[in-house]
Amino acid sequence: MGLFTGLLTLPLAPVRGVAWIAERVHEEANREFTDPAVIRRRLEEVQEARESGEISEEEAADLEEELVRRLLAAGPPRGGLEV
Repeated sequence: MGLFTGLLTLPLAPVRGVAWIAERVHEEANREFTDPAVIRRRLEEVQEARESGEISEEEAADLEEELVRRLLAAGPPRGGLEV
C-alpha cells in the first residue's frame, strides 16, 4: 500500500479492526461449535446433570440429540480414529 492510499484509508482503520476482530470471534465460535472434543465434553456434562437431577430426562434427551447432530455434522475425526 502506498503512502497516498494509506493516508486516504486511514480513517477506515477502526472499521477494518472491528471487522478483523469479528472474523476471529466467528472463527472461534465455529470451531467451538464443531469441535468433536468440545461436543463430547458437553455430552458428558449433560449426562452428569441428568444423573444429579439438575435436568429432566426429556431435557437431557433433547440436548443429547442436538449434540449428536452437531457431532455427526462435524464429520470424521481428524488424525485417525478416536475411541
